[in-house]
Amino acid sequence: MKADNEKITRLVRTARGQLDGVLRMIEEDRYCVDISDQIMAAMAILKKANREIIASHMNCCVKDAIEQGDADEKVKELTALINKL
Repeated sequence: MKADNEKITRLVRTARGQLDGVLRMIEEDRYCVDISDQIMAAMAILKKANREIIASHMNCCVKDAIEQGDADEKVKELTALINKL
């Protein structure tokens, strides 16, 4: 992975901490909206991490494939990835 490993790791660890908090909130039978807010916050952080990884992939792997005249496979990968979003 060519993305900033430190940044991605920090984001994912933050999301993991939030999910641990969500589990505690569920166990404590906390208010539904508060739990939902925490889930959405974790999702937002994971989305940000994913954007960083995809941007890095495009700026490195896809760019290299284009320069080498072999972009077809990378375009298929990106198309499949976009379809999953």
